[in-house]
Amino acid sequence: METSYNPHDIEQNWYAQWETDNAFKPSGEGNPYSIVIPPPNVTGSLHMGHAFQHTIMDALTRYHRMKGDNTLWQPGCDHAGIATQMVVERLLNAEGKTRQELGREAFVEKIWEWKEKSGGTISQQMKRLGDSPDWSREAFTMDDNLSEAVQEVFIRLHKEKLIYRGKRLVNWDPVFHTAVSDLEVLNEEEQGHLWHLRYPLAEPIDGLEYLVVATTRPETMLGDQAVAIHPEDTRYQHLLGKMIKLPLTDREIPIIADDYVEMEFGTGCVKITPAHDFNDYEMGKRHNLPMLNILTVDASINDNTPEKYRGMDRFDARKQIIADLDAIALLDKIESHKLMVPRGDRSNAIIEPLLTDQWYVDAKVLAKPAIEAVESGQIKFVPENWNKTYYQWMYNIQDWCISRQLWWGHRIPAWYDDQDNVYVGKSESDVREQYNLGNINLRQDNDVLDTWFSSALWPMATMGWPDDNPDLETFLPTSVLVTGFDIIFFWVARMIMMGIKFTGKVPFHEIYITGLIRDENGHKMSKSKGNVLDPIDIIDGIDLESLVTKRTTGMMQPQLAKKVEKQTRKQYANGIESYGTDALRFTFCAMASTSRDINFDLNRVEGYRNFCNKIWNAARYVLMNTEDQNINADEVSYSLADRWIQSQLQVTIGEFERHLSTYRFDLCAQALYEFTWNEYCDWYLELSKPVLYSDTASEAEKSGTRLTLINVMDSLLRLLHPIMPFITEEIWKSIKPLTTNKVNSAGTIIIQPFPIVDESFIEQSALDDIDWVKQVVIGIRAIRGEMGISPAKPIPVYLSNGNKQDKLKMHSQEQFLKTLAKLESINWLEKGDEAPISATALAGNMEVLIPMQGLIDKEAELARLNKELDKLSKDQARTSGKLSNPGFTDKAPEAVVEKERAKLLELDAAMKTLQNKRDDIATL
Repeated sequence: METSYNPHDIEQNWYAQWETDNAFKPSGEGNPYSIVIPPPNVTGSLHMGHAFQHTIMDALTRYHRMKGDNTLWQPGCDHAGIATQMVVERLLNAEGKTRQELGREAFVEKIWEWKEKSGGTISQQMKRLGDSPDWSREAFTMDDNLSEAVQEVFIRLHKEKLIYRGKRLVNWDPVFHTAVSDLEVLNEEEQGHLWHLRYPLAEPIDGLEYLVVATTRPETMLGDQAVAIHPEDTRYQHLLGKMIKLPLTDREIPIIADDYVEMEFGTGCVKITPAHDFNDYEMGKRHNLPMLNILTVDASINDNTPEKYRGMDRFDARKQIIADLDAIALLDKIESHKLMVPRGDRSNAIIEPLLTDQWYVDAKVLAKPAIEAVESGQIKFVPENWNKTYYQWMYNIQDWCISRQLWWGHRIPAWYDDQDNVYVGKSESDVREQYNLGNINLRQDNDVLDTWFSSALWPMATMGWPDDNPDLETFLPTSVLVTGFDIIFFWVARMIMMGIKFTGKVPFHEIYITGLIRDENGHKMSKSKGNVLDPIDIIDGIDLESLVTKRTTGMMQPQLAKKVEKQTRKQYANGIESYGTDALRFTFCAMASTSRDINFDLNRVEGYRNFCNKIWNAARYVLMNTEDQNINADEVSYSLADRWIQSQLQVTIGEFERHLSTYRFDLCAQALYEFTWNEYCDWYLELSKPVLYSDTASEAEKSGTRLTLINVMDSLLRLLHPIMPFITEEIWKSIKPLTTNKVNSAGTIIIQPFPIVDESFIEQSALDDIDWVKQVVIGIRAIRGEMGISPAKPIPVYLSNGNKQDKLKMHSQEQFLKTLAKLESINWLEKGDEAPISATALAGNMEVLIPMQGLIDKEAELARLNKELDKLSKDQARTSGKLSNPGFTDKAPEAVVEKERAKLLELDAAMKTLQNKRDDIATL
């Protein structure tokens, strides 16, 4: 092994080796275990959320592969309709061309060219993360077989009248000229206005000439169909059924009553525009109001309005309408007002509710068995509380708009004749034959299907449906879906609905919902905020020049850039070129709690990079003490320390298995970290030295310790492998020839058996005895630290106030204690024996005493303590004075005052401790 761990030198070589060995393919043996990847957009690149979820999925995949399961991780990408069309359209625009000039067929061909050339970025990044899916099965939602599945589902649902075409209100993007899903709409608070408009009554009543309505979108008044009041609002009961003269138009609209109106809000009168507001749309349906659309597809005013406003952009029309209302004294007032503004996540344009002809799925019918699947326990959410979110959406499900006005995607398999009759089939020839249409004119629907429609078929389509593919029987239902809470409805629920409908099976048994990766301050990562971290940058190390560029261009916040630069310079100063994949993966697992939000901190990655170093150096120690050494496996004698670490290993394996079964990756990581760093490296390697370097230890004892070093390291590497695949492979190639554990000597660690608990190795007395040794040593080390005694200085120690077992352990473990605690001598004080003036620590109820006489420079230590006491005294006086000042206690926030009170208590305790120590030393 190299003297230092350098991830850059090993990672890509090992990945290439795994691919050469076909290590990611299902074995065809054992119980089936399968995961489908949530298909990332083909236009995308890995962000921190992807990296987090991929780490979880790969850890599960590697674990089950090592358990002997027939393991499949299905990879692939989503065609991402609107995102991909936008990318290619911008490339065309840069060449001075438009998609309209190219035409649909040529434009789609351009997209396929772009996909072949630039669409593999995310797959390459997945490999950098160590992902181990079966790449031979990599799927794309526009592949022929997946497209066939999409078409088959559409045709079947249409035959069952569960897909239909209708005119409804949708989220309309006026830049891309398409309907978009709720998930593609960003609602953010913005500063706007609330316009109060006077709507004249057709005939004044009791001196009342107008009602005042308030709106944030005055241009929509051109489409108003009513003014609504609450049915119990006594102020306006006498106006029900009366008419309003809609300003700036020649129309009259009625005054109606509806429970939706809030009497306390504004004047209690609300303008109703059914074709341009989702709530108004529902009210319009309840009262059979006309649906008057006033906007074109690009959000200009259309011909259903007074001629003056036709052709105006919606916001220009807004200004003109306000000016015109003001001119005729119908503008009551304007107020500043904060409101939630819906914008397209890609176009950034304000989304308009627009009445259009679209295709819909009758979701209520499909939802019923999907609800029952979760209620019956066929599908389990982890954490369980997410099933409430699922039920809330599913019980209130609305019909699903599945058509999009795009060119890239699965084109809707429907054709129209000249009378607009609709025919659905696999192709035009199929339609003609199926419906006996002869040679009449037919034109195919121009729309494509919502990307979520094809994604909803992902588990079954990637397994070969609708063909009779053996994978459907073997790998469906999949074992677990790993995804985020933000797409429980948009993707998870729809996969359940479609899976049950078309295969009769649930698509997965469990759904592990991960938290959302945020920055260290808890803010959502976004490019606009400049707080995005690139996982590949973390793996490779950020180039300082690119860091400057990111800061100066606003891609990274100055504060974050400063922190990253500081850590990068520190990293370089320590001779570390990169953190590596394993450190990042372990960080993700260590943070994978049940929390909804996970604040990512680069310091954690640095800490786990040190963990990698610890493992590397431990392996080098093991090899230096076992390679080329005489190890007689048939004649061994295991020391107490050997039996202890073997026992502790079995306990750790059990803990890991238990936590993984409940998807507590944070606790898995904690168990591995504690065992590796604290038990194996910090304690066992030190406990091995008295045996290995002893002149009196027998060859059988040395063989026992060497075998233990090797075999525990082997098991530890196999335990760590699912989370840290690269470093474990690199080390294991050197450990493999030496271990006597049952492994496949011909293969790499990726296909080795995962360690299993062997209770015959768990020796409780060994666990108890070494725990006793650790308590004594920790007590001695604590005293050394407190009293400033060098760790290298041999010292005498006395034990007192213990029981017979303690005394027996002192004698039996004397060599361990002397070596680990650097002791000159260790003696037992019987009852009645006078103890010298000592510093004391407790090990259980037993006292550990270190005599002070001769170990410290009395005068120098007294001077140091007096100086420290003087400093504490000044701090104490300052804090006490602050708390005695009413100007502070009365005006400062309560939390600040409490903090000062806690500080004073800490100072008092510290003063008392140091005074006692000074008094003890003074008596020496």
